Amino acid sequence: MNRPGKIVCVGRNYREHAKELGNDVPTAPLLFLKPPSAVIAPGAAIVMPKASQRVDFEGEVGVVIGTTLRRASPAQCAAGIRGVVALNDVTARDLQKSDGQWTRGKGFDTFCPIGPLSEGVPPLDAITVVTRVNGEEKQRASSAEMVFSIPDLLSYISHIMTLEPGDVVATGTPAGIAPLQPGDMVEVELVGLSIVRNPVEAEA
Repeated sequence: MNRPGKIVCVGRNYREHAKELGNDVPTAPLLFLKPPSAVIAPGAAIVMPKASQRVDFEGEVGVVIGTTLRRASPAQCAAGIRGVVALNDVTARDLQKSDGQWTRGKGFDTFCPIGPLSEGVPPLDAITVVTRVNGEEKQRASSAEMVFSIPDLLSYISHIMTLEPGDVVATGTPAGIAPLQPGDMVEVELVGLSIVRNPVEAEA
């Protein structure tokens, strides 16, 4: 897919993931941004920066916007989706924690692998996301488990910033995150819809 104009991400949108990091579940969607320069395609390497001692995978459902959404209802947002993509919200966990805000920890080059666009839009409450590292399953959850549903998330975001065609919304990761190591192969799959598989290497 083409590089999105913006990548809007949602934090702590699965209860068990919030719990595993010792965080409360937000009462409203917790938003942050990843830069478009973080995007890589399937097969490209995730580069672990020297500045971080812990880089985690975060498998997510990525939603690709198909029509301009501004102050849109959940139903309008659901109708405005182009498709979904497997997305890995790679995170320098130590930097995320030390900085307070998340731009550096989430924003390194190569920290947003994105898979191919699904054919059509699946039922938004029945998407299964699975993450594997070296073939071993680490995460598995259904979009039905999200704290805030995909249409509600898009509507909330659209009341803050206009969502434009090609933008991507990363809808949060389920429990099971863990560190990556150089030499790993990490894959995020939306079962039957999209998959992104990337090797991991240390910064030269």
